[in-house]
Amino acid sequence: MATRIKSTTAILVIDMLNDFVLKGAPLEVPRARQIVGHIKKRLARAARDRVPVIYVCDKHRKDDPEFSVWPKHAVNGSTGSEIIAELKPHSSDYIIDKTTYSAFYGTKLEKLLKKLGTKRLVITGVVTEICVLYTAVDAFMRGYQVEVPGESVAGLSEGDHRFALRQIGKCLKPYQG
Repeated sequence: MATRIKSTTAILVIDMLNDFVLKGAPLEVPRARQIVGHIKKRLARAARDRVPVIYVCDKHRKDDPEFSVWPKHAVNGSTGSEIIAELKPHSSDYIIDKTTYSAFYGTKLEKLLKKLGTKRLVITGVVTEICVLYTAVDAFMRGYQVEVPGESVAGLSEGDHRFALRQIGKCLKPYQG
């Protein structure tokens, strides 16, 4: 993967994977397909402006304890764990695998962000009330400015999606959604 110039901003694309986005997927997020166009526009601007794009992807073992809470999804090596075709990463993009809700927990994300000189994260993807929210909270607690654009995230239900955006808006200033 090619290295982009240092940027104070990075875009995270969280769990835009087949097992969350495709119709009938094990953990289908009903509105996920509606946010793809918004994310594509952000990624096009990022490419133009040389802003780093980091895909954060669920990758679970076949016997992951998370499957006692959620349906089996994004099993490492399965087609369900692959990024959807419409958002295929460029060679200059980064991919971070995660095994739980936060993109920071047990991953190399923070090390990458420090290397890139990132101060501000724009978080897109799914699931608003789970991985997006917990990643946003972790980012804020680590000193990053956090932006979660409402049109570029989707939740399992509209109520939970709205709740998460309200929490982010109240607790993780500055917020623009």
